[in-house]
Amino acid sequence: MELKHIDIANLSVSPANMRAKGKAPDIANILPSIRARGVLVPLIVRANGSPDTYEIVAGKRRYHAALAVASEGGEVEPLPCAVMAAGDDAAALEASLIENIARVDPDEVTRWESFTRLVREGRTPEGIALTFGLTELQVKRTLALGNLLPRIRSLYRRGDIDAAAVRHLTLATKARQREWLALLDDETAYCPSGHALKAWLFGGASIPVTAALFDIASYEGEIVSDLFGDERYFADVSAFWAAQTAAIEAKAEAYREADWEVIVMPTGEAFHSWEYGRAPKRKSGKVFIAVSHRGDVAIHEGYVTLKEARKRLAGENGEGMSKPVRPEVSAPIQNYVDVHRHAAVRNAVASNASVALRLAVAHMVVGSSLWNVRTEPQRAASDAIAESIENSRAEAAFDQRRRAVLAILGFDAETPTVTGGYDGDHGVAGLLARLMALPDAAVRDVLAIVMAETLEAGSAVIEMLGIMLGVDMATVWQPDDALLDLIRDREVLGAVLADVAGEGVAIANEAATGKVKRQIIRDCLTGENGRPKVEHWIPRWMAFPPSAYTERGGVGTVTRAAQISDLAVEPVHSPEPIRIAA
Repeated sequence: MELKHIDIANLSVSPANMRAKGKAPDIANILPSIRARGVLVPLIVRANGSPDTYEIVAGKRRYHAALAVASEGGEVEPLPCAVMAAGDDAAALEASLIENIARVDPDEVTRWESFTRLVREGRTPEGIALTFGLTELQVKRTLALGNLLPRIRSLYRRGDIDAAAVRHLTLATKARQREWLALLDDETAYCPSGHALKAWLFGGASIPVTAALFDIASYEGEIVSDLFGDERYFADVSAFWAAQTAAIEAKAEAYREADWEVIVMPTGEAFHSWEYGRAPKRKSGKVFIAVSHRGDVAIHEGYVTLKEARKRLAGENGEGMSKPVRPEVSAPIQNYVDVHRHAAVRNAVASNASVALRLAVAHMVVGSSLWNVRTEPQRAASDAIAESIENSRAEAAFDQRRRAVLAILGFDAETPTVTGGYDGDHGVAGLLARLMALPDAAVRDVLAIVMAETLEAGSAVIEMLGIMLGVDMATVWQPDDALLDLIRDREVLGAVLADVAGEGVAIANEAATGKVKRQIIRDCLTGENGRPKVEHWIPRWMAFPPSAYTERGGVGTVTRAAQISDLAVEPVHSPEPIRIAA
């Protein structure tokens, strides 16, 4: 941009300024400063087609403050201005938005008006999100306001209705929105709000799509979605229940074919775990299917009622159903005995590290009333990412190690995780008995797999372990289209091209499309189309320690690495090599 001083008479507010419309801006907080020292921060302007005249893209409040000083009879020097290139309305609007958001945050409706204009100028929600440091979902939520009636937007802008009401109204058709406004205007009528508004929209019931046990793709009924894209609901409750009931019956039939006894509980009846005991199929365990009034289905496999469990225990002990005999000790005596024996055993465990190791592993695998260990689900944002991780070298090598540990423990080879994989009758005690028969090295192998399965993805501890264990991503990861197709930012794509192909190639293709740049990167990584093959390349974000390609920040791995930068992280020798062969 060119910086120059322009006479105030040659300036006017641009239509691209996000505050061009509406009432005059509030200048009370900047007027004293401009009276005393004039305008110090340059306005952003562009030529408007007339000789020596310019329109203000950003800086409307400073301009009006200068006009106020001039009207008071004060002398106004030509205003400092940064002159943009003419013709790019989208760039002008972005400049206005960035400046105004940094100073006086606009209300959401004003932001919607500006974002909508950017979309008309060719900007995508993803591009807008990158420009203003927002998530794509935040941008889509703002853009969704355009699907509401103008009067509802006005009510929201004035604060007459809250965000929750707006969110629910995005589920409604225009006709339904008009009905709601009629109720709002009628002082004698009840106008629903909050959860009552959602119930009003759905005739008293709202069943989310996530409750469906059946395949949504094959559902022929109508599904409505809030315009923020977060929630979807079944418009026809009866059609949902017809499909859901059929899916429940199909699920029950599949269990029956596997020789389970299936109990489909009445709709709305809760499955209380304290009223049931665990029992495998071979010991008459049943499958209980619980269905809530909102359609959610929970399947509880391998349970019997406590009454049945007591009957079975009595039968195994050769006892009849005689009158209960008063126990030898009272509850207080039992409590006394239990806490003293616990204290003695706890002290013994504390002095035996070998037993403590095995006991900890047994708790991690089986769980107990005091332990709740969950596996990392590795949730992927798309099918392409899911396929990429499934086909990675690291995942294949880990699966090999996991299967070896399943074999050591005598678990089913097809068990998806070691954690939670024990299905014996004796719980922690049963697994502990198995572990006591194993040497320390085998127990450590089990512990390593369980710890790996329960290691949280996207956490700072990943950054620390990667450095400590000397993880070389180039040996366990290889570039694929799943990543390259996700890189949409022009600056980042150019930096990656320079990283792979060199600065000369990146400069020569600076004006090329993203598709062309991605193809050049692929050619360099595969050695095709006459380009030399680049070996062992990894993006900077994936290395240990990671780094960024730009100064903008927003890279999760870099942020998390910064969180541990003040910790002393020394390399740890591993008894097994960290690098995994292809």
